[in-house]
Amino acid sequence: MKLPISIVTAISLGLNCTAPADNYDTFAALGYRWVAIHGPYASTTEQGVERITNHPTGSTESQLLEDERAFYLIPGKIVQIIKEDAETGMSQVQMGGFTIFLWTYSRFLSKRPIRDAYGIIETPESSGLIPNPSIASTPNLDRQSAAETRENGK
Repeated sequence: MKLPISIVTAISLGLNCTAPADNYDTFAALGYRWVAIHGPYASTTEQGVERITNHPTGSTESQLLEDERAFYLIPGKIVQIIKEDAETGMSQVQMGGFTIFLWTYSRFLSKRPIRDAYGIIETPESSGLIPNPSIASTPNLDRQSAAETRENGK
């Protein structure tokens, strides 16, 4: 009895492990990458990234952060590549929740999924890069019901 259960378990685990990998490969093919480094390694300009990575002194880092040109990258965060500069080895990326594009070194990004601090692999839908159709805004029926109740005197 233990052998059939073990075989079924192994097969089902194998199927579970291969399905997400295909999905992540599709994300990578569409230009999505996962951040593989922690620190202020993104900037609104290519020069800002060069300054923070080539001269990692406390004064340069704090100066860039104060100037609002440097942004912290967090491992496991998913980004979408907008433009790649092969000459400098940098990529211009978009992060969920940001209205501006950021530059960072391409070597700080991974085509393979990286789990975040909570052990979750972020996807474009969960990061806000792609609107999630299952989270649709619906009218607040409670307000409407309350207004009708007041008008009807109930």
